[in-house]
Amino acid sequence: MSTITTSAAATSTIGGTGATGDLATTREPTAHDEFQAAADELTTAAKGLLPPADEPATSAPRADWPRLIEAVRESGQYTTTDEAERITRLVLCALGGHVVGDERVELARRLPEEAARLIASQIPVTRPLTAPEFVDAVATHIQGATRATARWDVSAVLTTLPALVGDDLTTRLLAQLPTGYALLFGKAELLTRAA
Repeated sequence: MSTITTSAAATSTIGGTGATGDLATTREPTAHDEFQAAADELTTAAKGLLPPADEPATSAPRADWPRLIEAVRESGQYTTTDEAERITRLVLCALGGHVVGDERVELARRLPEEAARLIASQIPVTRPLTAPEFVDAVATHIQGATRATARWDVSAVLTTLPALVGDDLTTRLLAQLPTGYALLFGKAELLTRAA
């Protein structure tokens, strides 16, 4: 609670008002406030959809993080678990901003908790990247990556997801994403989209 108060006071001082009272009356909401509110709503919605601890889950059970990392290590033929984990974190963070709505909540529910946090912590993008742009965006975070090596890394992670989350959810995720992502998930591009 004190962190929020301190941050609010600091924001108020930076804004030039010098007030330490209620910020709602001293400054206009910012884009950050709107993004934070949206993130809070997503977190609340995700918690509301999870069954209580004593009630069985109605969807597929969560995979565990070490099994996910091992699947990525094998898929990408990485020499170390650390490398596979680093790539997994990068790709899931990038994916998290592109998946929205019920599919985002269900994806977070079916993935290991560490992966779910990576997905849920991302602010939804205003314009989904095309598959090549997505690969290029991931490449910027991998030292020495080329488009080809980044495509390999993205596919190493995304091709493991259908086995963890199921084909139905994978199909729904792909319906949200621009054409071209299916190949990154190891699926044929079956849907014809209207121009």
